[in-house]
Amino acid sequence: MPVDLHYRGRTIHRALDEDLYEAVEPAKFPRHILRFRNQRWAERVGLGGLTELEWEGHFARFSPLPDNLERPLALAYHGHQFDVYNPHLGDGRGFLFAQLEDDAGRILDLGTKGSGQTRWSRGGDGRLTLKGGVREVLATEMLEALGVSTSKSFSLFETGEALFRGDEPSPTRSSVLVRLSHSHIRFGTFQRLFHLEHADAMRKLVEHVVEHYFPDLQDRSDLPSALLARVANVMANLAASYTIAGFVHGVLNSDNMNVTGESFDYGPYRFLPKVDPSFTAAYFDHGGLYAFGRQPTAILRNVRRLGDSLRLTSPSLAVGDAIASFESEYARRLGERFVARLGVASAGPETDTHFAKTALAFLADSPVGYDNFYFDWAGGAASTQRALEGGARAVYEVAGFSPVRDLMELYVPRCTAMLATPYFQRSEPVTVLYDVIEKIWSRIDRADDWDDFDRHIAAIRSLGAARCVV
Repeated sequence: MPVDLHYRGRTIHRALDEDLYEAVEPAKFPRHILRFRNQRWAERVGLGGLTELEWEGHFARFSPLPDNLERPLALAYHGHQFDVYNPHLGDGRGFLFAQLEDDAGRILDLGTKGSGQTRWSRGGDGRLTLKGGVREVLATEMLEALGVSTSKSFSLFETGEALFRGDEPSPTRSSVLVRLSHSHIRFGTFQRLFHLEHADAMRKLVEHVVEHYFPDLQDRSDLPSALLARVANVMANLAASYTIAGFVHGVLNSDNMNVTGESFDYGPYRFLPKVDPSFTAAYFDHGGLYAFGRQPTAILRNVRRLGDSLRLTSPSLAVGDAIASFESEYARRLGERFVARLGVASAGPETDTHFAKTALAFLADSPVGYDNFYFDWAGGAASTQRALEGGARAVYEVAGFSPVRDLMELYVPRCTAMLATPYFQRSEPVTVLYDVIEKIWSRIDRADDWDDFDRHIAAIRSLGAARCVV
């Protein structure tokens, strides 16, 4: 059997109502050129021992994994897209390929992007550009290195088709991506059942999510309320992690919200060059609905929509309590994640949150790059000399920085060896800014040169290795 001994298949999605999915056939591609293999996560789910041919067979030709789904499932859902409800959604260029456990016993899904058409393709070709695949690998690697709960890019194959797109030079190269996710159940899955008034299916879905993803809630008398409260908290954590990572998702529609609080689906994302609340990622987000500074509000709005849907089976559900919980949890997590990224020990939740807000306010009015700030001040005040020897010395010596410097004095390094790691021997931080991505893609597109891509993945992973884990 072409899997490791600790491989565990778990086909739990088939237990849900059949109208939540439809079996589909994968596309057949003219070529299968492996461009990225996530070996470290392959080992965690018992697939690290696959040969090159076996990897291609499962993740480019989509032959079923042992003890797993016999046919892929395209999933059905609805959702609010830029504040407009859309009842015609579903997996239009992807599917759920397999479900399995990782080495911690969590149930994870292997899903696809660019694997062919389904009945929800809505006229699309069901394909993914190679540039889109490269961008998603870079996004997930960077977010994982920064401690954000994110899907993992598991495999990327170039597929040999010429694709035409209106928002990039065409024809362009094609790919198929496999990503590893902690659940594929979206807020839009619940919205669909609410819209169709499928109360029995909603009850089954709530019980399913609680049993498999939040088992500690199983003894609660009101499962929908308990689930909403938990989801509000994990989404507050996600919103705070976006802020501290300097990440702008771009398309925070309710169908792109996962009940486990895991970020996924990276289309027009951006990382901040510098703090700017109005910074947007999607060129079509003309009103800035999902701008950097509005992401917590957008995520909270989707939590409210989830609560409204859950009222189908729990009419007295207190959505307001979940909203209040989100707001307090966001503030706490903002401080927690800020000091974690700096690599300093907590000085208490309130002080940590105040520190984060003070630093973000300063950075919004300064020219310092967002990633540069964390790189310069890793370890807090312990990096004072290091920061003042860098290119931003003049900024760090202005009076406006004094409140940030004063707060830094309250903190001590959390990981004493952090600054000795290879990452902090660099002259500048690794970033996934727009220009960096374009440079990497240009080398691939013009010369089929993947060296910059591979080096950048290695540099991102060195950042993750240096990070103090909370």
